[in-house]
Amino acid sequence: MFSYDEIQKYNETEVMIYKYVISNIEKIPYMTIRELANEMHISTSTLLRFCSKNGYDGYSEFKKAVKAETYVLKMQPPLEDLQELSLFFERTNSSAFERKISFPVETIKNSDYLIFIGNGSSGTLAKYGARLFSNMGKFSVGLEDTFYPIATYSYKNTVVIALSESGETKELIDMVRQFQQKKCVVLSITNAATSTLAKISDWSFTYNMKEHRVNGNYNATTQVPTLFVLEALARRI
Repeated sequence: MFSYDEIQKYNETEVMIYKYVISNIEKIPYMTIRELANEMHISTSTLLRFCSKNGYDGYSEFKKAVKAETYVLKMQPPLEDLQELSLFFERTNSSAFERKISFPVETIKNSDYLIFIGNGSSGTLAKYGARLFSNMGKFSVGLEDTFYPIATYSYKNTVVIALSESGETKELIDMVRQFQQKKCVVLSITNAATSTLAKISDWSFTYNMKEHRVNGNYNATTQVPTLFVLEALARRI
């Protein structure tokens, strides 16, 4: 019910509305527009603009679409996290997704080297991405140390793929800027469309999943979308 093209154009408020809707999809059909707006601390006009942006004539039509979506999901009710991933894969199974990844696919095809960078769990994915693309015949390296010295090297025709759930890791952003000074093309995969990393990249894919924090604020947000996009890109080069 949500167009992939439109999701990529969401501003910060629209991303917040989208996340609230998919997290509370079963109760939306029974809420008035004012009740829903109050829950999210936004105006009803903001909510109406969101409905219009997604192709609905008004809130009533939007609610009907949400109700239809919940009916489909109830036919085989998954756990909450699986429901979120199910909606993600539904969005990516589209021509809009293929158009979205066409630029990085062609850019990677025409590059000589790939460098994957990330911190923490994203660093582990950077190493995985490098191995995956190397298996596909594209020379790649993965850096999980964002303090790695890079200033003295030449990076002619190199593509950098930066991975970060938050898109706000200072050390990673500093490293990206160093690569940009070396004229590298920067592609990024992150969870936040309005993040610094997404904004400064030449191309960015944002997956907009609900953030999960556990055990004293450690990040446990799913990284399945990152793996999916990496593999989708690798299989198209």
